[in-house]
Amino acid sequence: MDQEYSLLGFVVIMILYATVGLLAAVGTISITRKILGPKAEQFFYGMFLIPIAAFYLAFVAYFGNAAAWHVETAAVLVFAMISVFGVRIPVALIAGYSLHGLWDLLHELQAQGALFALEPGQLTAVPLAYGVFCAVFDVCIAGYSYARRAEWGAAWTAPPPEAVAPPEGVTPPEGVTPPA
Repeated sequence: MDQEYSLLGFVVIMILYATVGLLAAVGTISITRKILGPKAEQFFYGMFLIPIAAFYLAFVAYFGNAAAWHVETAAVLVFAMISVFGVRIPVALIAGYSLHGLWDLLHELQAQGALFALEPGQLTAVPLAYGVFCAVFDVCIAGYSYARRAEWGAAWTAPPPEAVAPPEGVTPPEGVTPPA
């Protein structure tokens, strides 16, 4: 009976953290879309991948697992490289956030004893359901990046506003030469 309650509690915690991950993604998307233009929004998501990947280094330090430093640091460097490309290439964000979601799930499965992809101790410990929360967040951001890829790409290729001729009858500001 105690084991059934324990499993039920575990399932409830996982659902709760998945819901919080979804709500965090919706909130992040809503705020960034309101306050940032397409270029800045893409830049934000590119750069945001670095601290969410680096969070695992904080867990290594907190849980004191020296054996995990090498694997976790290598993963942070890979995600940092992906994020640099993601600043201008939306497909890199889609791949980066999707891969980070898998990285989160790998940590969660290993923490729960369901998967041993690496030797015990090579991945850092994570708080209960942290991997589920992050995986849901990451998958939502990857999906959002997929949905916005055309607009983000167009924002980088659009001519700057000063290169567009003013409407007929409108005189450009002093010092601005209209294009021929």
